[in-house]
Amino acid sequence: MKLHEIADYPGATPDQVFDIIRDDEFRAAVCEKIHAIAYEVTVEDGGDEVQVQIDRTMPADMPDFIKKITGETVEVRQVESWGPPAADGSRSGTVRLTIKGQPATMDGTMAIRPAAGGSELVVDGEVKVKIPLIGRKIEPEVAKAVIEALRVESEEGRAKFARGE
Repeated sequence: MKLHEIADYPGATPDQVFDIIRDDEFRAAVCEKIHAIAYEVTVEDGGDEVQVQIDRTMPADMPDFIKKITGETVEVRQVESWGPPAADGSRSGTVRLTIKGQPATMDGTMAIRPAAGGSELVVDGEVKVKIPLIGRKIEPEVAKAVIEALRVESEEGRAKFARGE
């Protein structure tokens, strides 16, 4: 299942948006806002190239037929690899999301770029659940969770910028 989401950051430059993306405390705060039961955020900052890994245990907030497969919680690993900035400050990267012990993944690309009056974070990905007969029914639930996490992250980012942080 294809996924395309855009998070707007009015009044923020691409560099400012990238600063929160690579801020482990900010990413930890987002984990708390999305009700992660446990989480660990690791940022490997090589200057121009940055890798962010977020491991979190989440309640399986999904229909019962999915909980029969996953149990009451799911362990999610999100790995983002970001490249150096372009002349306009934009950046691009890749993202891979896996669910431990489950044949569910999301692979995609991300871009932070200037937009009218600020910046935007664009995520394009493909969610795949390789379970015969029901995988396609589960994919929208996984995509919904990814979209919700992105929405919360962008709300927290906008609030942080509004506070002047």
